[in-house]
Amino acid sequence: MRALELRDLVLRVAAQQGTTLEETLKWGEPAYLPGCAGTTVRIGADKVGAHVKLLVNCRTSLVQDWQQMLGARLAFEGSRAILVPVDRDLDEEALSICIAAALTYHRRKRTG
Repeated sequence: MRALELRDLVLRVAAQQGTTLEETLKWGEPAYLPGCAGTTVRIGADKVGAHVKLLVNCRTSLVQDWQQMLGARLAFEGSRAILVPVDRDLDEEALSICIAAALTYHRRKRTG
């Protein structure tokens, strides 16, 4: 299942960064809280089941940054989500970049 693959990727990226995550549910969906260093990453599904969503707080600039950097490789929804197709291979490299940026978002904002 694609959601479990994304969960594994979030946990792997956090471990590589040395980031401790709290795994919880938000709005009935798995959410990963990195403490004050970053912003929450949540995994959800679209209504038709064609995509799994990797969601972040819409008040961040993350999705806009990712669109500029990785727009040709990933699909996005508004200012809060990456749409991950369930019928194609994961672009683990691109998604790892996005996950790492979310898990360190506040730390990077403080350091410029």
